[in-house]
Amino acid sequence: MRLIPGAAIALVCFAACDASTRSQAAAVPSPLSEENADSAFKAMDHRHAGVIGVDPLAMAHRFEAMPDGGDIVLERQAHDDMGINQIRAHLLLISRAFKRGDFTIPGFVHSTNVPGTTTMAAKGGAITYVVEDMPHGGVIRIRTADPEAVRAIQSFIAFQIAEHRTK
Repeated sequence: MRLIPGAAIALVCFAACDASTRSQAAAVPSPLSEENADSAFKAMDHRHAGVIGVDPLAMAHRFEAMPDGGDIVLERQAHDDMGINQIRAHLLLISRAFKRGDFTIPGFVHSTNVPGTTTMAAKGGAITYVVEDMPHGGVIRIRTADPEAVRAIQSFIAFQIAEHRTK
């Protein structure tokens, strides 16, 4: 069980090293052509599986915009204690990184700068990230009273919805 935290740390370090090679532009990426969309989606899912340690197709993703922020929900589709624990560990890792203003992991998973993250990092003191367990996984509740931060969180959530094809 000690390998999971070590592997997570190694992956974060790898992603951080890789961050300097990606474009620093904060613009929303242009849409992919139809013929490249499926291979790009599969590549993103492959990177996501490596970060979480669970096949993304075996999980339900939900990204929900809220009036004061948004939620990231990950749950196994079938009960599997190991998979559920990996999801919960991933959500804790992500929430702690986000609290520090580190959005390297979403940048790695999506192979681009993710909309909203620059503002979320700058407004970090005004945003809370609360992780809650759910029966088959967990949720990160991202909340703020800052209007600019709300727009950034909702931009982040909208991008996630589109990229993960959850709606």
